[in-house]
Amino acid sequence: MTTFLFKTVFRLLALLPLSALHSLGALLGRLTYTASTQYAARTRENLRQAGIMKDEAAYRSTLSATIAEAGKGITELAWVWGRPYDEVVGKVRECVGLEHIIAAQERGKGIIFLTPHLGCFEISALYAARRVPITVLYRPPKLGFLEGMMRSGRERGQAKLAKADVSGVRLLYKARKRGEAIGLLPDQVPSQGEGEWADFFGRPAYTMTLAGRLAESSDATVLIAYSERLPHGQGYVIHVEPLALDFTAPVPPQINAALEHVIRACPEQYLWSYNRYKIPRGVQPPAASS
Repeated sequence: MTTFLFKTVFRLLALLPLSALHSLGALLGRLTYTASTQYAARTRENLRQAGIMKDEAAYRSTLSATIAEAGKGITELAWVWGRPYDEVVGKVRECVGLEHIIAAQERGKGIIFLTPHLGCFEISALYAARRVPITVLYRPPKLGFLEGMMRSGRERGQAKLAKADVSGVRLLYKARKRGEAIGLLPDQVPSQGEGEWADFFGRPAYTMTLAGRLAESSDATVLIAYSERLPHGQGYVIHVEPLALDFTAPVPPQINAALEHVIRACPEQYLWSYNRYKIPRGVQPPAASS
């Protein structure tokens, strides 16, 4: 009954305009922030320690905005997953840096898209899937009944999903060998043995090494991509930037630095509530700085 009710509500929400869903999302974000002490504390701590606000007034303004944007990221899922594919992709008003995707296609060596928890990261892969075949690594939701909705919403156009396990990683390598595109969330905390400690906004964060391994084992073009929400549900602007990696130096710090760069351009839409600095089970804590 719970599953049926959830799916029914989800489908009904998908009928609403994006502007209405974003308004509901902003309210949801504020309610969640008020109701959850842990959630609120993590959001404040992560944003403040990043040190990117020029003063207290800027910090408070960005905090207020990011609380609302986090809620929009939840409610817009109904629209992104539930509306027709062409309608969803049609909400992308502009792709700044599209020339980098075109150039990568012309090279024919494949593309590695690195998309952080910034803006509407769900729509970025759907937009790319209109131009190129793309396999996206994902972590199955804790609520099993959500996976079918997730897959049907994400596997559209030329997009395919690969679970974040050994079999999924094999799919990524196969896609790379075919010269196709791969999509990763580079700021998602990996499991034991799949990452290393690297600074993220001045604080050690357990960072995936998979992106670096995939890039080093191929001549694929590495691109940072994120989708910025426009106000009042007007749509999205996708931003794409190339990332040249130096494989004579550790890769995770380079990726984190690139992520910091794009997050600074749109800090209010980063998911500061995400537990980016957690210590995964079985992982040794980072060495204390001297």
